Formats: sequence, structure tokens, C-alpha cells
Amino acid sequence: METRSFHAPRSPNPVDIHVGTRVRLRRQILKMSQEKLGDQLGVTFQQVQKYERGTNRVGASRLWRMAQVMDVPVSFFYDGLGEEMPAAEFAEGDQTPIIYDFINSTDGVALAMAVSKIKNKAVRRQILELARAMAKDQDD
Repeated sequence: METRSFHAPRSPNPVDIHVGTRVRLRRQILKMSQEKLGDQLGVTFQQVQKYERGTNRVGASRLWRMAQVMDVPVSFFYDGLGEEMPAAEFAEGDQTPIIYDFINSTDGVALAMAVSKIKNKAVRRQILELARAMAKDQDD
């Protein structure tokens, strides 16, 4: 069976980028530095950076250890990964790159953590509507 690569030879694989994004998200939620995570994994903080960018693929045993260190199941790193994502490039109008950029930002993680702590669904919806209104004002 022939295996095809749908990304440029030297660009990170979309799956590796997704896993790296999830590693960074969990690390930031735990308020853990790249250096501390690297120490726990037996790698340098530079290696952790490469994992988070998807530049270097995380091996199975290392991913298992990350899950232990970060107190999540291995599946956490794959959550949100669609079946079609690895084979397809981002389609025009696809918001996925914007979401990755946002969740990779310090503000994105802090906002997601704060909003997720709000139990009242109506209040969360009001925050969403406020953000949409403020974004619309920026467009005008």
C-alpha cells in the first residue's frame, strides 16, 4: 500500500502540529515551563519547543511519559484531530489556523481557562456575544 504525504517535505506534519499545540496548551494550563517539562522528560527546553511547534515528532514512549507528567490520558494530545485533517491542507476560509494561533497565545490559554470556569451557560454565551460585538466594532 502506497503512503502519500500531503504536506511539503520539510514542513511539519499537521498531526505533529496538532499534538504539539495540545502539549503547549496543557503545559501552559499547568503553568509549567518548557525547561521543567524538559527536565521531567529528560530533554532540553529547546527540544520541548520543537515538539510544541511540530518541528520534531514526539515518539510513542515520550508521548506516554508526557501524558504521565502532565496528568492526562495520551488521547488528550489527539483530541480535536479530525479524520480528514492530516490528508487535507487547510481549505480557504478554514478557521483552524486562527484557532491554533489563538490557543497557542498566552492570552488565548488564559481566556479559555477563565471562561471554562464559568458554570452558567448563559453567562458564557453573553461573553461570546460581547466578543463578537467587539470584533465587529474593530472591523468598522
